Amino acid sequence: MMDAKSHTILVVDDEPEIRKLVTAMLTQRGYRVLTADTGENAIRVMSSHPEIDLLLTDVVSPGMSGPMIADEIAAIKPGIRVLFMSGYDNTQVVQRYVVEKGYSLLPKPFTREELEQRVRDALMGKKASAAS
Repeated sequence: MMDAKSHTILVVDDEPEIRKLVTAMLTQRGYRVLTADTGENAIRVMSSHPEIDLLLTDVVSPGMSGPMIADEIAAIKPGIRVLFMSGYDNTQVVQRYVVEKGYSLLPKPFTREELEQRVRDALMGKKASAAS
């Protein structure tokens, strides 16, 4: 069993309610959670917190898209685990930049159990499709 307390997750979403909900769900399971509301802020957080193990980001966001955020963060920390979330799981952007590149996608809305499973899988390096 993986020890959640040893993992730090950066949650990026422009919706404050989503950030609060996801943070609450993950901290209750023992994860350390940092948040950002924009891609630019996510890069700042990542730059000052190299201990971040997982980027959990929305695919669609104002300014920088989730895939752009992931690319920038991977340049700072190569090999970082990435999990995307989106309410638009069948759009061309999601298919092209998330699913086809082998990233995991957590479709919104999701349950606490789905979030926990996808986070565990992502931290362990497992790839999952949007349908699983």
